[in-house]
Amino acid sequence: MALVAPMTVASLAQGGAQAAGPGTERSAQTQTQAQTARRAKVPKLRIKAVAQGLDHPWDARPLPGGAVLFTQRDRATLSVLKGGKVRTVAFPSSEVWVSGETGLMGLEVDPDFASNRRIYTCQGGTTAGGGHDVRVLAWTLDERLRTATAAGQVVGGIPATSGRHGGCRLLIDRAGSLLVGTGDAAVGTNPEDLDSLGGKTLRVDRFTGAGWPGNPFVAAGGNRSLVHTWGHRNVQGLAQRRDGSLWSGEQGSYRDDEVNLLKSGGDYGWNPVPGYDESVPMTDQSLPGEQRGARWRSGPSTLATSGIGFVPTTRAWRALRGTLAVACLKATRVLFLRFDDRGRLRSERAPEALRAYGRIRTVVPDGTSLLVLTDNGAGNDRILRVSPR
Repeated sequence: MALVAPMTVASLAQGGAQAAGPGTERSAQTQTQAQTARRAKVPKLRIKAVAQGLDHPWDARPLPGGAVLFTQRDRATLSVLKGGKVRTVAFPSSEVWVSGETGLMGLEVDPDFASNRRIYTCQGGTTAGGGHDVRVLAWTLDERLRTATAAGQVVGGIPATSGRHGGCRLLIDRAGSLLVGTGDAAVGTNPEDLDSLGGKTLRVDRFTGAGWPGNPFVAAGGNRSLVHTWGHRNVQGLAQRRDGSLWSGEQGSYRDDEVNLLKSGGDYGWNPVPGYDESVPMTDQSLPGEQRGARWRSGPSTLATSGIGFVPTTRAWRALRGTLAVACLKATRVLFLRFDDRGRLRSERAPEALRAYGRIRTVVPDGTSLLVLTDNGAGNDRILRVSPR
């Protein structure tokens, strides 16, 4: 049973945006806001390359003082962009396992960075037995932004096989917990197995790695205590809206990339068994219990959605203000999805100005602008700063 009816691009185009429910002041206000958003125009965009010559940049975070920290997946490098120049941070790149879609991936900066200098990475690693996993590590960055010193492992044992479907996005929410979006490692049983960390969103204490008190199975201990939501294929994006709600972007099989509104204890329905049967639905309603339907899905083909971020709410963004920006790899664009305050899809836009840069890996809010990372490889990648004119 679907808890939310999924909306596709096609259904939105055919049926239009759903009307807000009548009978309450909140619903009337939502409808008015949606109508205003439809009338508003998409702003002209100012796009400036602030870093070039990169290779598969995967994630970025602004630092206090104006610098930007970023990862490159295959080079396994941590770098800082400051004053228009890129400098590589001293970091143990040789310890990162790089294979296929896995390498040095997600990045997050502690909200108390000014006092504790703490950052987090999600990366491939080699286990004591010679196997591989995906892990979240904490680091301390020196005041000159030149050296990252290991501060311990936060989460380990996220499954890995060939490197396919390695995830792995990080987000510290306003409550102070660390969310980790993981991939299923192309193993069909992982997403619905509550003792596997694959195909999940995890929610943990960012200092101890313990399961967050609100997790559905926190009392069970072990891997199960870390699980926030399950039934995911390959979580590539995490974002928090101003209202506190948590969202994920997920890559589909041959269809149905998804944007999901995350609810603790939610099953999102990916269960490609026996074997790894990618013909099954992304949200399989035949599974026991209830499955949460996507708030947006791509429909019969995929765009290869990746990182997500909410656009600043400053007036200059006009029709795009407060929308969810979704990076698309295969479709080489950025989608801007507007959801109302009940999480229902209202509109979708893809400005032509952002279709000229090839594959887009992620979108990161930075003040009143967005950082957009391309993912074309071979040293042809850039970090773009995008702002409304």
